[in-house]
Amino acid sequence: MTLAAPQASKQHKAFIRKLYLAHLIDSEQHNLGSLQALTGMPRRTLQDSITALKDIGIHCGFVQQGERHNAGFYRIDTWGPISPAWVDTHVDEMKSLLEIAN
Repeated sequence: MTLAAPQASKQHKAFIRKLYLAHLIDSEQHNLGSLQALTGMPRRTLQDSITALKDIGIHCGFVQQGERHNAGFYRIDTWGPISPAWVDTHVDEMKSLLEIAN
């Protein structure tokens, strides 16, 4: 199965972006700064996408470390109906569709 359509819609890209971010969050401890550095996505796009993970059934939380509000990391509490194994096998296609070089 290929993820990239000749003209991927904005909705399709947004869905793939959510899956990719969930994969990154589940793989390592990330905050907005590290996700921004890794993906090159704008901070607001990351915030909106992480907030919208619940729309596809993925529950994501933030583990606070210290007193500052942004000190900590995101974690995936549950993948809901999404198979993390499927996401793992399609990461390269997701990066290609989202035009992420790393």
